[in-house]
Amino acid sequence: MKHNKIGSVMTDDVVRAEYGTPFKEVVRMLADHRISGLPVVDEDEHVIGVISETDLVAHQAQATSRSEPGRGFRTLLTTTARRRAAKATARTAGRLMTEPPVTVHADDTIVEAARTMAERQVERLPVIDEEDRLVGIVTRRDLLRVFLRPDAEIREEVVREVLVNTLWLAPHSVTVSVTEGVVTLEGRMERKSDTGIAVSMTRQIDGVVDVVDKLTHRLDDSRIRLDNGAARGVADNWLRGL
Repeated sequence: MKHNKIGSVMTDDVVRAEYGTPFKEVVRMLADHRISGLPVVDEDEHVIGVISETDLVAHQAQATSRSEPGRGFRTLLTTTARRRAAKATARTAGRLMTEPPVTVHADDTIVEAARTMAERQVERLPVIDEEDRLVGIVTRRDLLRVFLRPDAEIREEVVREVLVNTLWLAPHSVTVSVTEGVVTLEGRMERKSDTGIAVSMTRQIDGVVDVVDKLTHRLDDSRIRLDNGAARGVADNWLRGL
């Protein structure tokens, strides 16, 4: 089973800034292109940072607080505040950007990119090639496009990749229906472990919103697998004692 790659949903015509790009030019690029952030690159197109609207707002907020007596000195007491204060005086993209940048590679999967966005709490990810050069950018909206896959296309992949290629079953051995991205699996399988594999793999298919498990099984092999594992554990301990 192959997940869609970032390269298939990214934007390759990337609006970017350089270290010395003036502050006002950065604001102008965001406004003209109606985007909320952009990467900052060096002379070799390596991504060195990212600027978002949050950075611009922080610049404005800190610039205002510096004009209020007493507040600026207290703010400078913490490391985070010192960084914010530096952004307040930033005149170029290099001074304004957030670094180090969080990036992904073009051959990473959409699932991996979504996980990175969630864990790092970012809304966009510069996409780099094998030499770490900028080749595109992907946003949350780009990743959500995967959920626009037609139900028929999702069903076809479940049957082909899960039932046939992985479990070696006949295409119609399990009834697969898809409605608005929700996949329902119904039928009787040989082993309980197979039902778990079918459900787990179906959940990983791009575009699947949820899986309704209506599968039954003829043989409950979970106890057998547990007993075999325990037996192997005893045998291993005995061999280690030799």
